[in-house]
Amino acid sequence: MTLELFIAFSVFAFVSSITPGPNNIMLMASGTNFGFKKTIPHLLGVNLGFGFLLFCVGIGLMQIFDLFPIMHDVFKIFCSIYLIYLAYRIATSASQTKNSQSRARPFSFIQAILFQWINPKGWSMALTGISVYSTSSSLIGVLIITLAYTMINLPCICFWTMLGEQFSRFMTSNLRLRIFNYIMATLLVLTLVQIFFMG
Repeated sequence: MTLELFIAFSVFAFVSSITPGPNNIMLMASGTNFGFKKTIPHLLGVNLGFGFLLFCVGIGLMQIFDLFPIMHDVFKIFCSIYLIYLAYRIATSASQTKNSQSRARPFSFIQAILFQWINPKGWSMALTGISVYSTSSSLIGVLIITLAYTMINLPCICFWTMLGEQFSRFMTSNLRLRIFNYIMATLLVLTLVQIFFMG
């Protein structure tokens, strides 16, 4: 990869990592409801989970969808259902987190890793990153793309989590927290548009 191409890729990685999407919306909501420290496993799961997804796409995972096109439609439906479920969890988490006996908790490290495999924006980012910026199908070339992306992505998702934690200062009542979570849940559902326009 030339220096010019690496710079272009770095800009792409930053823009795609810092803009709103399912991961950033969920991290912001988690930062507000649980704080930055408790959201760290979720945050690291997003970063490393996406890196693994990017690596798998780079070594040819998408050929499965080429061989079995029906899997693409099944994937879209499954993503839609699960994102709606997650939106429901966010919308109802306000009253739960105010209860000391609550079982509500942020995503675990493993849950965040697994979520990357049904995250429509994540797939779109991985496909674009590999198809446009990878000049080599070699393992080393894919590793360079993967490592660069994860390093750029980490501070971006930290920003969203910290932003959510700052919002918690204004969540001085259960009503405000509930309204905030409703807004986050609505935004998460709106990301479903990405699923049906990702190609």
